[in-house]
Amino acid sequence: MTLRHGFTTGTAAAAAAKAATLGLLFGKIPRQVDVPLPMGSRLDITIEEQNIDSGQCMAAVIKDAGDDPDVTHGAMIRAVVTARGQGVHLQGGSGVGLVTRPGLPVPVGQPAINPVPRQQITQAVEEALHQAETQYNPAPGVSITISVDHGAELAQKTFNPRLGIVNGISILGTRGTVKPFSHWAYQATIRQSLEVMRACQIPCPALTTGGRSEKFLRQAVPELEDMACVQVADFFFFSMRELGRRGFTQGLWGVFFGKLVKQAQGHRYTHAKSVDLDLKTLAHWCGQCGFSPDDCQQVARANTARQVLEDFKNHPALPSLLTLLTTKAIQHAQLFSQHSHQPTPHIDYVLFDFDGQVLHDTRGKA
Repeated sequence: MTLRHGFTTGTAAAAAAKAATLGLLFGKIPRQVDVPLPMGSRLDITIEEQNIDSGQCMAAVIKDAGDDPDVTHGAMIRAVVTARGQGVHLQGGSGVGLVTRPGLPVPVGQPAINPVPRQQITQAVEEALHQAETQYNPAPGVSITISVDHGAELAQKTFNPRLGIVNGISILGTRGTVKPFSHWAYQATIRQSLEVMRACQIPCPALTTGGRSEKFLRQAVPELEDMACVQVADFFFFSMRELGRRGFTQGLWGVFFGKLVKQAQGHRYTHAKSVDLDLKTLAHWCGQCGFSPDDCQQVARANTARQVLEDFKNHPALPSLLTLLTTKAIQHAQLFSQHSHQPTPHIDYVLFDFDGQVLHDTRGKA
């Protein structure tokens, strides 16, 4: 069965914002717009509602998650656009969450519109402004307010309240489209990818949890072949078991800090909906690596793994902690990959910060 792909809240917001901007500039809101996607391609999006009144334009898009079981599927995402100075000024309205705790990609006090969709919305609006340059010379700046119908209610079905994002959902999306999350289909893809690698005599599969970690791993290890990479999402145990079954003697993980912590704790499946991040255990490990008792208490009270990394990125004991975490993750990875009549593979890790800088690399280390 082929599952239908959808698009993210970021893409929905970008389309609504571009359509409303075109309406403000030309007096007519289109019924469909094409928007840029973060990974480089484009997508046509239908505008479901529109209105022009008293110097402002509103356009709305229904979020379509395809066949993915997403709580935001069917949500109405609106953009209201007014003229304002120069440039693009983006803000959150009703139903878009407000960040109240540190450790997230958005600063405290700002609307929960993540950096990648924020850039996507801005780019889409700038495309509309560029179309109007010959008419206005230069085109005016605009203020964009993104809102989500019933966003506060939808947010109660997400992890936003636990993360300190209040009164609405987050505008998300690092690739712009939504791949249906079928466990069976995803596992079949992992299995098939490893089969192809074995058939093509790829010596070392490169495993990542998603598109961004794969991108950063390719930058860090430019000799990686396209065929050697597979995105395995949260299937830590499954992917290692399948790697071991096929007789691979090596494996390479590209991960971010939060997934590394969960893998170091031996969780077979690392999705947030199934596994809470155990920061008390992480705090205990920090103590073993030279963090002070006060530091360890701060780790245990943190909101996210991202916050821990940001708070202690210059701590002198951080390298020791990263060594401990990768060592434990390697132990679990090798345990999961053990298979009768097959050698236990050698596993390495490349750990990235949230901007893609390499924090720790076990390759070539004893």
